[in-house]
Amino acid sequence: MMSEISARRSSEWLEGAGLRPTRQRLALAALLIGDGKHRHVTAESLYAASREAGESVSLATVYNTLRAFCEAGLLREIMLEGNKSYFDTNTSDHPHFYWEEDQRLTDAPAEELEIRRLPDAPAGAEISKVDVVIRLRRA
Repeated sequence: MMSEISARRSSEWLEGAGLRPTRQRLALAALLIGDGKHRHVTAESLYAASREAGESVSLATVYNTLRAFCEAGLLREIMLEGNKSYFDTNTSDHPHFYWEEDQRLTDAPAEELEIRRLPDAPAGAEISKVDVVIRLRRA
């Protein structure tokens, strides 16, 4: 059951991005940002969390909702290994650590990252963003 604060936070988050706050969107939004903390999820982990919370949401709905949230600017998608997507509630530019053994994504300290120069984009292209994912394995 969603708390009043979580429900209000979720509703304002959706409405602020121009998204209609449907029951399913509100339920997923509450799991993503209801407690006010940032998180990294996959569609599968969000689906599992929604089932645990007693929500009846299909995996296809979770995928579609995550896409809509990304298109509205509410989430940032980080692609790994060509086919695995993580969704970050923190949409600011910041680097990530990817823990290979756990297949887990966490924020890396942005203030410690220094990129001095990028290569020029090929003719007819421009750089739209730079994703920094630092892969880690236990020593």
